[in-house]
Amino acid sequence: MSVFIAELIGTAMLLLLGNGVVANVVLKKSKGENSGWIVITLGWAIAVFVAVFIVAPVSGAHLNPAVTIGLLAAGKITASLLPTYLGAQFLGAALGSTLVWLHYRPHFNETDDPEMQLAVFSTGPAIRDTVSNLISEIIGTFVLVYAVFYITSPKFGNQAGSLGSLDALPVALVVLGIGLSLGGTTGYAINPARDLGPRIMHAILPIKGKGSSDWGYAWIPIVGPIIGGVLAALLFKAF
Repeated sequence: MSVFIAELIGTAMLLLLGNGVVANVVLKKSKGENSGWIVITLGWAIAVFVAVFIVAPVSGAHLNPAVTIGLLAAGKITASLLPTYLGAQFLGAALGSTLVWLHYRPHFNETDDPEMQLAVFSTGPAIRDTVSNLISEIIGTFVLVYAVFYITSPKFGNQAGSLGSLDALPVALVVLGIGLSLGGTTGYAINPARDLGPRIMHAILPIKGKGSSDWGYAWIPIVGPIIGGVLAALLFKAF
């Protein structure tokens, strides 16, 4: 399996299970309807665990442009790898979110709230405030990428120095913690591919009664995570 295929499959699996749990909670007539934030955060953590565990031996399981760009800023990968990783991540996210739509299609048809339909695909702020929303995404992603550096660094017990399969659980727990503690402001995208790929599919797919894809907000879960990932890399390098 190539790095490109591994990242594509891993990111697709991440979005299938991650956006799948959102669909289960927010769409009408699902058996998980209204089961709440704890279910969503736990579901996303398990999605991370499964995706990382499957593809880590092949690609290092970045599954997130913020992680990949953070690794580049830290000097752990070369710029020549960016097209492979980022291309696979965005395509995988689009694929995974499309599978969620196919799986829950009858429930999308029963859901007459366009905001809930969009929530299955991409994030949005609880209170729309550009500066605060951007800061939230920077902080959340900083925590993720900074923790990943320590989890995967040979200096701190990981001899491989990459996201090996045994690192899947601690990374998943970090994502769970971010969701529980910091996710209430913007829905913790903390991953540009996770947000943009599905948002594009929301705009393209024939979803009954869908509304706007909220492109005015879409740059925040792209720019914020990238800034957060780079800041985490710079702090890690400094110490």
